Amino acid sequence: MTLGFYENFPTNIHRIDSFNSTLSSKQLQQKMIQVFYEINRKEFSFEEVTNPTVPQGKVIFEFGLAESEGFNYIDEEELKKALNFLAKERLHSMDFFCSIRYYKGNGEKRTPLKFDYYMLRTIFSKDIFEVQVFHERGPRYISPEELTAFIFTKINESSNKNRKILKKTSI
Repeated sequence: MTLGFYENFPTNIHRIDSFNSTLSSKQLQQKMIQVFYEINRKEFSFEEVTNPTVPQGKVIFEFGLAESEGFNYIDEEELKKALNFLAKERLHSMDFFCSIRYYKGNGEKRTPLKFDYYMLRTIFSKDIFEVQVFHERGPRYISPEELTAFIFTKINESSNKNRKILKKTSI
């Protein structure tokens, strides 16, 4: 078993973004796991994530961390397991699954829409953090570019200081 690595990660990538990081690779990996845990199953309006394509739309993210041939939902138990592992090990990459659930309307009149399924491979080198995005299936209400922008924003918002953790690099 290899925590953080998915053996069948696709080779046809739909989006690649690179960032400079003020954190070490290990710190950034720990921060990512923590941020994914915090936003899992939290409801966002479309406006908080991207330009709304669904009027009165709601978005719910579910992130899972790879482990060999599958992904484990990042709940409290998985968070502790991953943070303990990362305290001892340094990974060069980490793979995640991201299910994005969409709903139209509010309250009892809320209608589920088709979901998006993404896989993310994050690669860590000295000062560069790269995200490779594969869109498995779904309507792409949120594009691969918008997904990485949302993650980038959430990681930067998680800094307890007024400094940015990640800065997008130009390629």
